[in-house]
Amino acid sequence: MLVLTRKPGEGIIIGDNITIKIIEIKSGGIRIGIDAPNETKIFRQEVYERIRNENIGATHWDIADLETLSDTLATKKVKR
Repeated sequence: MLVLTRKPGEGIIIGDNITIKIIEIKSGGIRIGIDAPNETKIFRQEVYERIRNENIGATHWDIADLETLSDTLATKKVKR
């Protein structure tokens, strides 16, 4: 991990197309600005981790769930 000290108005460059700039430091918080291409996904860490955990959870399923879904779909086809 690279650790840097920056003051408000200073920034860092990542690669050729991402700039992170320190906007403001107050009340124990730091406001940063990120300039990156639109196709670059940027998430707060806690949001990214929640999305990741939900995606992992979605990959775990029980065969009983599949059977219930199959029965439900079969019942809907019969009602038509």
